[in-house]
Amino acid sequence: MSSRRITFVYAVLIAVAGLAVGMVIASRLDLAPRSDAQTLAMPSQNSTPLAGPVDATTFRNIAKAASPFVVNIRTQSKQRAQSMSDFFGGGDMFDRFFGNPQGRGGGRQREQIVESAGTGFIISKEGLILTNNHVVENATAIYVAFGETQADGEEFKAKLVGRDQLTDSALIQLEDKPAMPLVEARFGDSSQMQTGDWVMAIGNPFGLGHTVTVGVISATKRPFRVADQRFQDVLQTDAAINPGNSGGPLLNIRGEVVGINTAILANSQNEGNIGIGFAIPINVIRDLLPQLRAGKVVRGRIGVTVGDVPKELVAELGLKSRAGAAVSSVTKDAPAAKAGIEPGDVIVEFNGKPVASRDELIKIVAGTKPGTTVPLKIMRDKKEKTVTLTVEELDLDAESGATARAQSPEEDASAGFGVSLGNITPNIARQLRLPPGTTGAVVMDVDAGGPADNGGLAQYDVILKVNGANVASAADASRLLQKIPSGGRAALLVWKTRQGEQQWLTIKKE
Repeated sequence: MSSRRITFVYAVLIAVAGLAVGMVIASRLDLAPRSDAQTLAMPSQNSTPLAGPVDATTFRNIAKAASPFVVNIRTQSKQRAQSMSDFFGGGDMFDRFFGNPQGRGGGRQREQIVESAGTGFIISKEGLILTNNHVVENATAIYVAFGETQADGEEFKAKLVGRDQLTDSALIQLEDKPAMPLVEARFGDSSQMQTGDWVMAIGNPFGLGHTVTVGVISATKRPFRVADQRFQDVLQTDAAINPGNSGGPLLNIRGEVVGINTAILANSQNEGNIGIGFAIPINVIRDLLPQLRAGKVVRGRIGVTVGDVPKELVAELGLKSRAGAAVSSVTKDAPAAKAGIEPGDVIVEFNGKPVASRDELIKIVAGTKPGTTVPLKIMRDKKEKTVTLTVEELDLDAESGATARAQSPEEDASAGFGVSLGNITPNIARQLRLPPGTTGAVVMDVDAGGPADNGGLAQYDVILKVNGANVASAADASRLLQKIPSGGRAALLVWKTRQGEQQWLTIKKE
């Protein structure tokens, strides 16, 4: 079967899954946002083009000027006590690598106080400090130090003002200020940064406060996963970033903040910096500052998972170009579902604005005020159709919970087999050109080198039977696969989408 027969509903998920593996962040928390009556004067931004030579004193001068506005952050949070095997081998890789826990307490199930280290930078003389959300999320106490190390400098207690998971940003405020005047960071224009531009990172890696590292911008607009099916474009740099650097500034050669250091790509041993770090562009954070100051960031939501249109399906979908956002799933009872949008549709226009790509649709929807009623133009079966929906407010916690519940059968199925499954919908059946009446579970993803991959199962295949039992849905397949003991084999009757034929495969469970 030609590649055109492969449904784009799953093709768009390939890119979504790719970058999630190996990403390591820096420490996490969960306080309710606190509002404050004070207003925030927006930090000035220098958009003058970068120019001028770099000499022997350039980075020395940047470090000298920037160090006063960079602060070390220490947090405390309450967590269940972990065994050493949990700490080094299981649990959340974000916490294991960047959390730098120094837990105190007794047995495995007892609550303990965990300390974490991070970085931030001052943006106002009133004591407002920007950092990462994951540095202060769930913290029961936040402390800020201004010295070269936390041991050398007096600590000042701070409170959380507002945080945003989708940009991994947080605003905290000093409850008590030092006697010395506070130095404010200056903002640069992150949209000006180009591959090869010099940058400097200042932070608190491994508790070594005010450590300076230098590198270049390795890439711009790297998609970085910030939540399930949600990505943020980030700056990539080879300036060394390590545990504790999170929340610190990434500076241009004028010493202006162009990003907030947020994550690194680590190898399988989680050994720290390997030259691939990521920073949230400061322009993104600057636009959100008024909402962070108010204690809550409000975004719109319509309840769809979307991807870019696969180039091989442009003509088959009735499109003239790849412009548009391909719908891969629709959340039950969400605005899109109520408007009749289905998996397989392509959203080409939102509220009168052409949609160029998945990212553009996500940006437009997020920026639309909840409660706004808008028309959407979609392509379905090569025909244009207009629907109307009312944008609702994004509740990321609820959305994540709904996604987890919706995906639980797929996650269960993957245990021991390295495969994720989805249900067959009429639109998916049409796009895959399945034989009429086909029931089963569609293979959404296959772990490279895993049992399913080694056994010949491929993405877009459809599992029809497991050990002779008919499969009607992803939940059916999951239930049947779970019954197989570790080391046992699953005999699968599979519809091979690319070949357009049935095959029997046997896969050994890990």
